[in-house]
Amino acid sequence: MNEDLKLFYAMVKETRAGVLNWLEALPHEVFVQERPDFAYGSLRGIYAHIAHCYRVWLSTRGLGLPVARLHPETAAELREVFEGVDAIVAEALEAFTHPDEPIHIDWDDGEVFTPTRRWLVLHPITHEFHHKGQALALARVIGHPHPGNPDTDLKSLT
Repeated sequence: MNEDLKLFYAMVKETRAGVLNWLEALPHEVFVQERPDFAYGSLRGIYAHIAHCYRVWLSTRGLGLPVARLHPETAAELREVFEGVDAIVAEALEAFTHPDEPIHIDWDDGEVFTPTRRWLVLHPITHEFHHKGQALALARVIGHPHPGNPDTDLKSLT
């Protein structure tokens, strides 16, 4: 797979590591605090959803391997889930030797979706950053904002 995508995902992992460190530093009751006015309801729910998106798009739809929905109870368990996500992404980046070749995905309604393998890698990444913004907003609302600026934008590896 394209070396640029590998480098890009390394930056994503570095960025996520800072967020996971912050989530692990929060009191557990804050990590799991439910807010029904936010999609996925809690910081735990948001990040479990992010991980599930990677797993479905890359493992199930991209590599043809089944995945079960995971329900991490703690931020430390969430970090383990993302270690599994990283392994799936690494496998996909090696397996997708022609990143711009379309892949055919059959939907339950009979429709066919034909994204490229590059799209399969990039979609969960953009999805993650979308929901990261949601998580940062939720944290501010519940009184536990990220301690940064909150600069959790893509980290450079240099």
